[in-house]
Amino acid sequence: MRPIAKLLAVAAAATLVAQPAAAQSILRDAETEALLNDMARPLVEAAGLKPGNVEIVLVNDDSVNAFVAGGQAVYIHSGLIKKAETANEVQGVIAHELGHITGGHVINDSGAKGAGRISILSLLIGLAAAAAGAGDAAMGVMMAGQRAALGKYLAFSRVQESAADAAGAEYLSKAGISGRGSLSFFKKLQNMEFRYGVTPDDDNAFVSTHPLSSERITRLTDEYSADPAWTVPDDPKLQSRFEQVKAKLAGYIQEPERTLRAYPASDRSDAAHYARAYAFHKQALMDKSLAETEALLADDPDNPYYLELAGQVLLESGKPDQAIEPLRRATALTNNQPLIAATFGHALIATEDPAHYAEAETVLKAAVSRDRMNPFAWYQLGVIYAGQNDMPRARLASAEQQVLSGRYAEALRSAKAAQAGLPAGTPDALRAQDIEFEARAALEREEKRK
Repeated sequence: MRPIAKLLAVAAAATLVAQPAAAQSILRDAETEALLNDMARPLVEAAGLKPGNVEIVLVNDDSVNAFVAGGQAVYIHSGLIKKAETANEVQGVIAHELGHITGGHVINDSGAKGAGRISILSLLIGLAAAAAGAGDAAMGVMMAGQRAALGKYLAFSRVQESAADAAGAEYLSKAGISGRGSLSFFKKLQNMEFRYGVTPDDDNAFVSTHPLSSERITRLTDEYSADPAWTVPDDPKLQSRFEQVKAKLAGYIQEPERTLRAYPASDRSDAAHYARAYAFHKQALMDKSLAETEALLADDPDNPYYLELAGQVLLESGKPDQAIEPLRRATALTNNQPLIAATFGHALIATEDPAHYAEAETVLKAAVSRDRMNPFAWYQLGVIYAGQNDMPRARLASAEQQVLSGRYAEALRSAKAAQAGLPAGTPDALRAQDIEFEARAALEREEKRK
């Protein structure tokens, strides 16, 4: 999982790199993205959208939430993945969010511009304060400032939420996916409401922009249960992949001690091996991490994500030469998946063997051509160009990395330096010019906010 808007954080856990984006952190990981896209694809098609145009983005936030913020992107909090027990539950959330996209709610709702995003699973303003133990003070916050807060953060009306619920049910039905998971997840939210004392009789319920989960459950139960897809069993392969990604995410985000309690050594499942591999890696216990990874590869030696993990652990253990082969295989097995290819390119460079540099350049160029939103790959490509004494392209690569990382002043300088050395009118020179304009505009916006 890799950075988009601020400085790249090369994480201590394999292949998962946190990337700050605005106030939150986007998590990028090849396996997780492949799973979320596969889960969403039939729903996206049922919604009349093109899968390649819809992004499912994972946000590093422990709250149970998902939202859309304009365009065709669905943002899912890591806390939602943690709370969900099945892939089908997450598919229910995705279906709902697609209802917001096809309904044009973000675009058409004027209040949404102030909110900046639309949330499906936010409960009521003030619950965060209640959870923190504020008690009566939380109620005071709710009573005194709720309407302003709702106007800023929860721009959708109940009508729009209900419309998204109905659209989500339609998309699940068209895709032949059961609504059981959707209802199951709403019941989880209902339990959260009970925990914080929110009931249909609570006066504060009526100023919420979201219907209470009990209302949603009542309204949707009949519709889902009458649908032919209601009895369709969950896809066992999709569920197995979900359990592994969930374990992988837990191992990356949680404190290692907590992960090791949740996935003790007695648990020999693939998901448990995965979680422990990440937990041990965070503790710098590389031998133990590799042992867990080897257990995974013993069962599935051609799994590209297991190979990616093995290569990453070896690379971060100071053994880039040993990391090359598993990463080369992982890259080939995923048809040069850009995030994996970037790590492979890094391993080739980390050997400090010039014999590997030509391959690294080829791999990294292919990675950024397919995914320009990868600062780490741009940084590595810049290293290659600098090693070749091609400083204009090294500066252009730096500009790409810096603008993605939100370092606009540096990006502006690098872009201008790149233009000075690149032939005018070439694609590289034009790209450097684009970055200059983007960085300058961002700096002007920052100045106006001061």
